[in-house]
Amino acid sequence: MSTDANDTRKDGKHKRAMEKQKTKVDANIEAANIERGVSVLLTGNGKGKSSSAFGMVMRALGYGQRVGVVQFIKGVQLSGEEIYLRDRCPDVYFYQMGTGFTWNTQDRSGDIAAAKTTWQHALTLLSDPSYDLVVLDELTYMLAYDYLDKEAVIEAINNRPVEQSLVVTGRGGGSELRDAVDTVSEVKDIKHGFTAGLKARKGVDF
Repeated sequence: MSTDANDTRKDGKHKRAMEKQKTKVDANIEAANIERGVSVLLTGNGKGKSSSAFGMVMRALGYGQRVGVVQFIKGVQLSGEEIYLRDRCPDVYFYQMGTGFTWNTQDRSGDIAAAKTTWQHALTLLSDPSYDLVVLDELTYMLAYDYLDKEAVIEAINNRPVEQSLVVTGRGGGSELRDAVDTVSEVKDIKHGFTAGLKARKGVDF
């Protein structure tokens, strides 16, 4: 078979495959007829959960939407997203628990108190229909460590304004949280430079 004939055959095969895929995609789009906010859980052991969430923050801001961000655990080490939001996006509601990682504080009572205070900020956002997107970064750890009441958290997620979208990040979080949200994406840890001795990089890791 000549090269031209082979290319023609491949082109035809590709066209038929893409037509079949388009039919399937169009059918799925047609079937998705529910109009409301979506809740997303970004979990797993891999790197990129918070980064993905802040990508959605940028996406929402691009449409002129109102955004609120509450970060649990983080707050001691300055991060690029904090700098950007505080300096460039003053309209974004941004609150950090500010205690740093729980394995550094080693103060369960203090962490619980800080978590409950931070959760009140989250509740403010989850009850305000003017916010189009709410990000609760690292919330799952608060549930895993029993710093917050899981039932109360799930109830707030389920009862938030109908048009409000929500992104929760962090490892684990329990089956109840996974069941409560619309979309669950797991970031798998295949390889990480940190385990090979690479230091965390400004602009990439923080």
